[in-house]
Amino acid sequence: MDNSKMEAMYRSQLMGELKSLLLAVDGSPSSEGAIKEALLLSKSCGIRLTLLYVQGLSDTYESGGLTFVEHRDASIDDYFDRIRDDAVEENVEMDIVIRRTDDPYKGIIDEAVERKSDVIIMGRRGMTGLKRMLMGSVTAKVIAYAPCKVLVVPREASIKGEHIMLATDGSNYSDAAQNEAISMAQRCPHVKTFTALSVASSDNKLDDTRRILDNVTSTANRVGVNVDTMTTVGSPYESIVETAKNKGTNIIVMGTHGRTGINRLLMGSVAERVVALSPCSVLVVKAA
Repeated sequence: MDNSKMEAMYRSQLMGELKSLLLAVDGSPSSEGAIKEALLLSKSCGIRLTLLYVQGLSDTYESGGLTFVEHRDASIDDYFDRIRDDAVEENVEMDIVIRRTDDPYKGIIDEAVERKSDVIIMGRRGMTGLKRMLMGSVTAKVIAYAPCKVLVVPREASIKGEHIMLATDGSNYSDAAQNEAISMAQRCPHVKTFTALSVASSDNKLDDTRRILDNVTSTANRVGVNVDTMTTVGSPYESIVETAKNKGTNIIVMGTHGRTGINRLLMGSVAERVVALSPCSVLVVKAA
């Protein structure tokens, strides 16, 4: 089987049944990884892709966030044409939607609600914009308010479906992420490693992290999934990012606060920091 067919199989099995994908772009090179993943996911799952451009989003956007400006760049039409060509080449049917709103994240959320999207796919710039992101980016707000999962893809990232990592703190917000990650490992026979990581803030909290991981192990084992568990002590987001780098992780799966956690999120949650700094794609799963 050639590589393209293998990658398509990885994605369809890893992400499970998807009926509606929403790709949010801003016209900058930072969206390239997200565009590639969205096209490949649409192709592998055999579903139509919706590309959303919120008028006024431009390449001024910072790490993991889209920044609103007043005027749409005339070159965006060429940008759309290029993505259309890529979609045709991948045999993907695609709708292009342009929204204008004073609050860009609301345009993305509204579109996701109207289309009953299963996943919102977005890009991010990288480490240099972390400080600004922690002050509250559009991506942070999308993660907080999204009615569905959010997949954030760095420009050069590729989801190969081989090495996945669950980052969990044992909270209710992590339960949905735990179920998602275990389902991924169960669905996709091409997963080579499935790691669950829990980070203790201090040595005297290690027993708590071990109990959290024991729960992950027992839940995974009940459905025939093997999982490697890891505990570390220190800053949660730094430990998650460093572990992902060391293990060659393709995708990090983690939870986040729901709508009521927006204030905490915009002050810099673990999920937001991981999204900003991760070497790979991050799938943020919302609690029901």
